Amino acid sequence: MSHIQPEFCTPPLSPAQEFPTEDQENATMCTLGNAEMLNRTAWGTPGTAAYDFRSDSVTTPNAAMLQSIIHTSLLDDETMEDPVTNSFQDWMAKLTGHEDSLLVVSGTMGNQVALRTALTSPPYGILCDQRSHIVRMEAGGAATLCGALIHGISPANDHHLTLDDVKKYITLQESVYDCPTRVISLENTLSGTILPLEDVRAISKFARSLKPPVHMHLDGARLWEAVSAGAGGLQEYTRCFDSVSLCFTKGLGAPLGSIIVGSAAFIQRARVMRKILGGGLRQAGVIAAPARVAVEQNFLCGRLHGARKTAKRISNLWVELGGKLEHPTETNMIWLDLEAAGVTGDSLADMAEKAGIKTFRGRLRGRLVVHYQICDEAVESLARLFSDILKGPRAEVKHGKGAE
Repeated sequence: MSHIQPEFCTPPLSPAQEFPTEDQENATMCTLGNAEMLNRTAWGTPGTAAYDFRSDSVTTPNAAMLQSIIHTSLLDDETMEDPVTNSFQDWMAKLTGHEDSLLVVSGTMGNQVALRTALTSPPYGILCDQRSHIVRMEAGGAATLCGALIHGISPANDHHLTLDDVKKYITLQESVYDCPTRVISLENTLSGTILPLEDVRAISKFARSLKPPVHMHLDGARLWEAVSAGAGGLQEYTRCFDSVSLCFTKGLGAPLGSIIVGSAAFIQRARVMRKILGGGLRQAGVIAAPARVAVEQNFLCGRLHGARKTAKRISNLWVELGGKLEHPTETNMIWLDLEAAGVTGDSLADMAEKAGIKTFRGRLRGRLVVHYQICDEAVESLARLFSDILKGPRAEVKHGKGAE
């Protein structure tokens, strides 16, 4: 069951046409409508993103986003005078059930500004999943910028943190030997898997019952995916936290930007922390305008459903051919067990490149991410690659609404 209310749905864009030369574009400028002109630029087609499984942040911003930039306001956000940015921040706060929000340039900045805002008087510790983005993918930011002790733990169920995990590892005592836990930081989705709403509510209730309460932060860069999968409503999740970071580039297709939501007092302090970290924005409307298009078109209008179904179809193909998975495919990520298949991440990437598609090398090897711009031809190429790797019969790719 979907928890998305498509109240701002925008119809899909028309198919892209071939790129015109500069002379052709100038010659037709006076006769073509503005929307058609935009579709003739790089913004009018997914381009190589249609064949790129490395991440859902590789999407190409679309013509509607460029149109929004053309028509945005261009006043100063540091002085809080830009109407498009202010309107967008108010809208995001309302959408998530919080008092206020703050636009930042990236998901990492969103997490680090939120953590720096929440941690006010050392010593302090952050309790989180040891696989989380703030531990493994943000260059030790919480240690460098906050001086915080990060206590990364492994969930007992090998899937997600529960209240039992939190109670077992949280530091509540405050003797001269201790570093008390001041923030519980959760992530949803994490490696494409969903943190169930009931566990979030249980941890939140516990954290807020403590004296003093422990700040609840959510790295919700891909929370859109969990909501799209029917795990819970957006506000059902976000109201469990004192601060939430949401990303507009991962899955939603915006060119850049993330947002922090929280109380008015929290966001007021976060604005100072953003400035200290060099994140003060001037003409922020060029970020806010396409970010709103991304949320409206690709989240509220349900475009994430197709990517999730495609990911499940790809996952099933791999398993049917005898492959194993490192994690269950619950949203838009597939984690191939390459070791069991007898292939390395680099060799997979080399084979994928020859097949005309892209996969990750290095630390994220074996991870495939599906986004809304992935085309059927890319999935068919991936299916043939799976067959070659697993030495099975050629995989048959099913298309259409009924294909799961």
